[in-house]
Formats: sequence, structure tokens, C-alpha cells
Amino acid sequence: MKRLLIYFSLIMGMMVAKGNTVLGQNKFTLSGKVTEEATGEDLIGVTIYTANQTTGTMTNTYGFYSLTLPEGEYSISYSFIGYTTQTRQITLNQDQVVNMSLNTTQTDLEEIVVKAEKKDDNLTATRMGVEKLDMKEVGKLPVLFGERDVLKTIQLMPGISSVSEGGNGFSVRGGSIDQNLILLDEAPVYSASHLMGFFSVFNADAIKGMTVYKGGIPANYGGRASSVLDISMRDGNNKDLSVSGGLGLISSRLTLEGPIIEDKMSFIVSGRRSYADLLAKGTGFIDSGTDLYFYDLNAKLNYKINDNNRIFLSGYFGQDDFGFDDMGMGWGNTTGTLRWNHLFSSKLFSNTTAIYSKYNYDFDLGDDGSMASGINDVSFKQDFTWYANPENTVKFGLESTYHTFKPGEFLFDDVAITDIQVDEKQALESAVYITNAQKITPKLSADYGLRLSLFNQFGEGTNTTYDADNNIINRDYFESGEVMQSYYGVEPRVSLNYRLDTKNSLKASYNRTSQYLHMLSNSTSGQPTDTWMPSTYNVEPTTVNQYSLGYFRNFLDNTFEFSVETYYKSLNDITDYKDGTDVMLNENIESYILQGDGRSYGAEFYLKKKYGKLTGWISYTLSRTENKIDGINNGDWYASAYDKTHDLSIVASYQLSPRLSLSANWVYYTGNAVTFPSGKYEYDGNQIAYYTERNGYRMPDYHRLDLNLHLEGKGNKRIKSSWDFSLYNTYNQMNAYTIDFRESETNPGTTEAVKTSLFGIIPSVTWNFKF
Repeated sequence: MKRLLIYFSLIMGMMVAKGNTVLGQNKFTLSGKVTEEATGEDLIGVTIYTANQTTGTMTNTYGFYSLTLPEGEYSISYSFIGYTTQTRQITLNQDQVVNMSLNTTQTDLEEIVVKAEKKDDNLTATRMGVEKLDMKEVGKLPVLFGERDVLKTIQLMPGISSVSEGGNGFSVRGGSIDQNLILLDEAPVYSASHLMGFFSVFNADAIKGMTVYKGGIPANYGGRASSVLDISMRDGNNKDLSVSGGLGLISSRLTLEGPIIEDKMSFIVSGRRSYADLLAKGTGFIDSGTDLYFYDLNAKLNYKINDNNRIFLSGYFGQDDFGFDDMGMGWGNTTGTLRWNHLFSSKLFSNTTAIYSKYNYDFDLGDDGSMASGINDVSFKQDFTWYANPENTVKFGLESTYHTFKPGEFLFDDVAITDIQVDEKQALESAVYITNAQKITPKLSADYGLRLSLFNQFGEGTNTTYDADNNIINRDYFESGEVMQSYYGVEPRVSLNYRLDTKNSLKASYNRTSQYLHMLSNSTSGQPTDTWMPSTYNVEPTTVNQYSLGYFRNFLDNTFEFSVETYYKSLNDITDYKDGTDVMLNENIESYILQGDGRSYGAEFYLKKKYGKLTGWISYTLSRTENKIDGINNGDWYASAYDKTHDLSIVASYQLSPRLSLSANWVYYTGNAVTFPSGKYEYDGNQIAYYTERNGYRMPDYHRLDLNLHLEGKGNKRIKSSWDFSLYNTYNQMNAYTIDFRESETNPGTTEAVKTSLFGIIPSVTWNFKF
């Protein structure tokens, strides 16, 4: 490993040095921030380039940019999709700071597009397996119950699939739901669903944008095996006080934002609450003592101390409650992020972050007792960006997270009954990274980096060795603070882009990721009762090697984008359970966990129309995901629960008039791989199901059409409003949610399969307002 670090450092140093060599010319740096004119919000991904477009850069997550050029006269353009391009004439004979504000483009075409920083960004950017979306562009997509949902939106993209009807759990390139790192302002979110998975915890009104990494994951991300979903909250309007929100059939939302000190300090507070239980109680559908609702709150404060220092404080609190009389359960997330941006110079940008994240689940049984579980994180991050020259942008940093795992406890009110308590576990997960984005030649660019991770599981407890029958062979005892088990990971990341010509490019990437956390669940879709555990003496971390190759082409002046990406993932030490395992409050759960290998491979096809009255995309994924674990399926390869052969999404929006637009999406995918009984036998007078292989059967194929009609109100300069009328599952397809087997009532002695469907056609209406 030491040799690898030395070689990597030498290569990076030579590359940066080569980029800094400009014979006989003085070089100066142009830097600054780009914001939205109307609100003062930072704009992420704005392209800044010279007139000949041979040299350029983009703004980072905080709207900052830095561009070093030889001394001279330049015409500098600032370009961003949906905004008017601004051009400045610059005489660069010294370092200069130029801050820019962009106005939104006034157009009568309200387009739904996947965000792109410039028209041919998909060809010029090195990244692949990456999708960027902006909330302004997804607002008119059809949605369930009239609630805009970022997690359901990304499931319409290639390589990302839903794991259940109506739910927010998602699988990326065959990975399990716990292999997705979900970040909200850099804080991890462990359970991203409300109401048992039918709503996401992310309030669209509080979200600025999001990026999904399926492959080619940069070295500054780590800790999960399959993907990263990085969501940024809005900073708040620092120009004017505004109120916005929406009223729907089962939930409403309200957002307040504005300046505290104009152009220096602003805030945003956004809240939601569902009230389906209130309506049901009013109609007598449920008892008055029953609770079934969720609420959440997003808040953010940002303060510009001076041109070189800025502080952000953001937080999220969400909770679900379901119960009746004196019994019930509740679950929710709490996150907090404190960030300090500092400019050491026009070339060196720093971000220092302190993070808190908590997920908890409680089950109250009234007079009988209560149950609880959860996970707490406290993290520190230090990230640097060095804009070495126009050909090289270097990022490096470190992070460390202290995990506290609470697998569960069952406390009985009756003192005669012994409480069930699974020991808490602690772990420290740390990493350092360095990465460089380099333009090697006019046609060839690369992003390459290295991440080194270290995981220590420690605390007061035991390392227990089990035999094949789950009997304890040996136990080693550890005192509080002692390291019980350590693992480390060496994770190289490389992405390449070769520009064939102005319309075509080839891309390739390789990344290795390590995951030290495991989710315990008896469900593939994710439930509030899921618990997390660290890698331990018996359960090793999961590692993934992913290889990707892609072809990208644009048509008709970049109006159409087409791409095909192929990938192959090899997975080591993935987890599954022995047959009949119960994961809840299982003190010896490690003895029931089996580990082995996995593989996932496929091709993703994507065609998108970005401009005009008709916009949208078609995505199709052909894939296969399999596992091979000793002790399951006779040690042979078997289909993963997340294996889907075909996954097709068609999304379209048509602007009928300046105020009226119609949107639709149609989805089809192969049914999930499941384990059904292959027969039955009788023992001691009882009918017992007989199983032959793991995931050897399929649920029926799934398909659904959704429609949405969006109507803009006439409004005025002070008050704006709009209406959304949606139909979910327009042709009332009764897709299978579960299939159970029972004895036939009409033909005793025979077994019949019974399908349960969750949703038929669901109409909804939402009124949106802003003033």
C-alpha cells in the first residue's frame, strides 16, 4: 500500500506540474461566486469559459469558481441552463474577483429536463453513471397523492429501480437499499421514507438540487457499496421575504424564507404535515383514537462574514406516528450540519463540516412494555479544493464518523418478565482522500483519485465464534474502549473521457468501494424496524469493484442526447441470512448471517429531448444480479432479490399553452425475484410448505401509467399560484404487492395463490402558492 501511495503522489504531482508549465507567460486567477439574481441563492455547476471555449471551469456546491489564465484580454461567459448567459470583458493583468448574478430565462416553454450545466455537458464532462436533477425541472411530473418526490423521480432514470409499489426504497445497478449513501447537506439519512415508504422524507420545497452517482464515484464519497445520492438544501432568499407552499388531499406544506441582513444573512424554514388521519376520523373511516400521520421540518441559516468566510447551519427533523389507543409506534430522522467555507486564496477553497445524524424507532405496547432501536452518528469533515490551473482541479480531505449502534431493547413493565436487550456497539469510521480532475489533451480528460478508509469496532462486549449449527465455540471479552476488530480499505477511482468529435464521446470508469455498515431487515423494500450493525469479528465489510464503459452522442444541435452505458460489478462479502432467520432483537444475529460473492452486470440506454414544447426521456435497463453464498441454494448462483431483467421508463411533457402543460410517465419492469413454496407435505396432521431454491420464482411483471395536468394561475407580481391535477395508475392496473399461499376455500385440500394489490387508480389535486 505504501508503494501505491508513493506512485500515486508522484503521478499526480507530475500531472499538476505539467499543467502549470506555460513558458514565458505570467498567469493570473479570476475567481468569484455566481448567484441567482432574484434570490441570491448560490448556483451549482455554472459554466465559466473563454470566448473560444477551450478553457473553462464550473462553480462548486457553494457557487464558487476559480480560473487561472495567462495575462491578456478575455471575453468571459457565465452560462447555466434556464438562465440568461452573461458575458464580461476582462483585462487580466492581476488576480481579480468577479461575482456574477444570473437572471432566469423568461420563456413560454416550461420544460421538464434533467439538469445540464451546458448543452453538451454530457459529452465534455468526464463523469459517467451520474444523474443531476433540479427541483425546478421535476415539478410537473405525475406523482402519488400529489406530493413531489425526489426519490420517485430518480427511479425513472436508467439503472435505478423501485423495490416496491409506491415505496421510496430504490436499488442502483442491482445493489441492495442499504448500499445507497443518502446525504442531506452532507448528513447521512438512514431511513428516507414516511408512511411505511409511500412518501420520501425530502420536502421538495426545501431542496435546491440533487446528484446521483451510480458509477465513477468520486474519491470524496465513501462508506456505501453501490451509489451516492447527494441532496442540497436551499440557502434561503437573501433579497426578499417570501412565503410559499401547497395544499393537497392528504398533506400540506409551507415555506418561509428571507433575509435577516440583506445580502449577508438569510434563512429558510420549510415544514410539512399529512392529515389523512384527520380526514379519516372525520368520515368515521377510522376510530378517533387512531393516529396515522407524518411531519417534518427543514431549516437553514447562512451568514456571510466577509468575502473569504461564510457559515451555514442546517437541520432536518422528521417523525412518523402510527397507533391506536395506548399502543403505537413512531420513527424518524434528525440531522444537523454546521459548515464553514473559507478562501485561503483565489485558488484554495476550504469547507469544514460538523455533522450529527440520528435515526430512532420506538414501539409502545401500552401496559405491556416498549421496544426501541436506532443509530447515532457524529462526524467531522475537512475538504479542500485547489484550482491548480485550468487543466487541473485537485480535491483532498479527511473525515471521521463515530457510530453508535442500538440494535434494540424490549423493556417489559411486568418486573417478573426479563427484559430483552441487545448490546450497543460503537465504531469509528475514518478516511482520507485525494482526487484530480485533469484535462490531459483537448480530446482526453480524466478524473482520478484514491481513498483510504479505516474502520475500528470497539466498546465493551464480546467477539463470539459460532459453529455451523449456531452453537457458541468461543467468546473473547473486551473492556470499554478496547478495539474489538479493525478493517481498512484501499479504494482507487478513475474516470476517462475521450472526445471523438463535437457530437460523440467515449467514457470509461473504475471504482472500488468499501462498506462497513450492514442493515438487518426481513424486507427488501426497507421498513422502519430495520436496524443497522457494524462490521465485526464475524461479519466482514462488503467491497465492490465496478467497471463501466459508455458511448455518448448528441443530435440536432444538442436537442437530443443519447447514451449507452455498460457495467460489471463484482461484490465480495455480501450478506444474506440462513433460512428462517428472525433479525429483530436477535442477540446472536451474527451466527445467522452468511457472506459470499455477488455479481451484477447490464446495459443502460438513455434517450432525452431537452428543448421545445415536447420534452422528456426514455430509459431502458437490461441487467442481471446474482449471489453465491455457501449455505444458500446449495452454494450455487441464485438471483438476488433486487434482480430485474427489464426496466423501462418513458417520461414526456408537452406545453399545451403558456399556462397549461400535460405530463405523463409509463413504467414497466420485470417482477422481483422471490422465494415461493414448490410444494407441500403433511407432518403430524399439519400442512407444511416445501421450498427448493432461494428466489427461484418471479412476481408478475409491473406496469403503470401516470398523468399530470399543470395549470399556472394568472397571478400578479406579488402572488403566484398553480394547480396540479394527477392520475396515478391511470388505467387501474392491479399490480401485485404480495402473493400469499393458502388452502382453497372452494376446493379443500388444494393450495391457491392469493394476490394482494396496493393501489388502483388514484386521483389527486394540489394547489401551490407563492407570495
